[in-house]
Amino acid sequence: MKTTLFDRPIRIGTRGSRLALWQANHVAACLERELFQTEIVIITTKGDVVLDRSLDKIGAKGVFTEELEESLRNGTIDIAVHSAKDVQSTIPDDLELLAFMEREKVNDVIVSFDPGFSLQQPNIVLGTSSTRRRSMLKRYYPDIITAEARGNLQTRLRKLEEGQYDALVLAFAGVHRMEYDHLITHVLPETQFVPAAGQGSVAIECAKNLDLGRKVAIQGILDHADTHACLRAERAFLRTMEGGCSIPSFALATYTDEGLLQLHGGLISLDGQQYVEEISAITDVDQAETMGVSLAETVLSRGGKQILAEIRSHRESESSTF
Repeated sequence: MKTTLFDRPIRIGTRGSRLALWQANHVAACLERELFQTEIVIITTKGDVVLDRSLDKIGAKGVFTEELEESLRNGTIDIAVHSAKDVQSTIPDDLELLAFMEREKVNDVIVSFDPGFSLQQPNIVLGTSSTRRRSMLKRYYPDIITAEARGNLQTRLRKLEEGQYDALVLAFAGVHRMEYDHLITHVLPETQFVPAAGQGSVAIECAKNLDLGRKVAIQGILDHADTHACLRAERAFLRTMEGGCSIPSFALATYTDEGLLQLHGGLISLDGQQYVEEISAITDVDQAETMGVSLAETVLSRGGKQILAEIRSHRESESSTF
């Protein structure tokens, strides 16, 4: 008979997609190995319901997290499990990010049912819901056509199979976790297609007033120190950019062979023509957030502010047509 250190199970809040449930079950398995009982609670978010518009049209801030966060506040759940790249750059004051789990391979990948698919083919249509990926494709593959691809991974693959796209651009982590590796035709280099802040990691969020014993135990089991330091830098960069995940910014922190924490961050215009990037490194991981802020400020001063202004002007112009 399984024992538990608490008088009730740890309630894990999650979205209901297969990938979200994989993440929640992974968290549950890690906790149960340490003799904690768990209970998974499925919660529907705005991002799961509104599928006929792109994320930048519906306002991406909290689109996949807001309802989960409300459940943390009212005590329906103890922790919420998110894809770290979906978590808004600023967390409400009454909540906190308790842990970042060990990161998966960070790359974007091309997925197709045609094993011979090539990015050099003419008139290619690639499906993606990411502003960053669209912008980078316009920069590096200007002849490729991009089309909106919302919905969970299985929905997107169904649309791909129906012929709505020739291929999809996705994060390796989700494709791998859903065991679709055999559909990957290209792994895009992370030095060129730099990922979004947090890509590849699972974030654990809780209310600040959650029982301290639970917080300490959960963090001790789930948090991966090196990943946490990397995401502190990336999220500080994103927060300073003040654009959230709906702008084509990118940030990837890694450890060098010499043990330095290095951050590669930047911003790209919607048409892919303007591109600002910076790389910096530190020896003291306690300065990870300071590095992220400093790098973002440099990017903004080198042309990033103008790119952001043009993106916002474009969005306002689009909104006025509806």
